[in-house]
Amino acid sequence: MQILAGGWGLRDSLTVKVIRDRPTSVELDEFLARPLFAHLATASEDGPRESPVWFLWENEAVWIIASRRRDTFPERLERDPRCAIGIVDFDRDRGLVQHVGMRGRATIEKFDHEKARRILARYLGRSAETWDSRFRDTLTDPDNLFVRFVPETVVARDQSFEPAQKREK
Repeated sequence: MQILAGGWGLRDSLTVKVIRDRPTSVELDEFLARPLFAHLATASEDGPRESPVWFLWENEAVWIIASRRRDTFPERLERDPRCAIGIVDFDRDRGLVQHVGMRGRATIEKFDHEKARRILARYLGRSAETWDSRFRDTLTDPDNLFVRFVPETVVARDQSFEPAQKREK
């Protein structure tokens, strides 16, 4: 079943299969704007591989900074672009359990310094002068590139609960 995902925070031009199999869900643009870790799953000769990554949701794609020198997932994605991304926001004290899972395809793209700066600012703060030097160096590393992931299927769930401390009052 193909669903236009405009009601999910995606622009109406993007058609993805959206799975809503729970009573509540999350608004994708708001959820994906949070500085959470994404987990990129790829295929390798030895079986599935998972890489925790920082990301940026922009132009209906997930953008991930990668390095040909330090990361192995770009090579795996060039061999087989099919992959999945999982993102979870969990806070036991507040009873927050939200999840977005996506399946789709990734491409390797040219490095974009401004896009990289936006990703790093999400996680490290706006002022690059305060970043650890290894992150500042990311902006000028010639081995860096981008992974652009376009979702074909999205599962968005809010499985939050009332924490015990609230129930006990």
